[in-house]
Amino acid sequence: MAQERLVEEIERLASPCLSACGLTLVDCELKRRGHRVALFFYVDKVSGIGVEDCARFSQMMGDVLDVAGLIDESYDLEVSSPGLNRELRKDREFQWAIGKAVRCWTSALVEGTREFRGRLVVADQESLTIEEAPGRLRELSRRLVTKVRLEFEFPRRSHEARARE
Repeated sequence: MAQERLVEEIERLASPCLSACGLTLVDCELKRRGHRVALFFYVDKVSGIGVEDCARFSQMMGDVLDVAGLIDESYDLEVSSPGLNRELRKDREFQWAIGKAVRCWTSALVEGTREFRGRLVVADQESLTIEEAPGRLRELSRRLVTKVRLEFEFPRRSHEARARE
């Protein structure tokens, strides 16, 4: 089975496990590591992902994969959060990142710069739209975008919390 189709089948099998754990699939990758294969799942959930979530999904998914017999050779299964500054590549990742802070780079100058920061508000086949500041939207052609990363955001403290300090 071609690798792309294999990953699609693995993702299909993962769907019930993800639902049972309350998780969203951000990405799934299958990579060769010497004589072994490594299967990576990057998962998330609204309230934030913890080690227990990863362990539970890993156990369930490992059992499903063993029964399905899709991977003929020895493999390592790794489950983790997407990470704080993950590079976004696939359409599913862009859809997952809507509402999150991102940093984008372009291959050509756009109004004098090649680097943009803001909250991702729209991601489609043609363009990405980020909100650079409240009410200020910037649309970037996907053809020009060379890289997009999540940006870590420090939690904002309320005025009341700062006043107590």
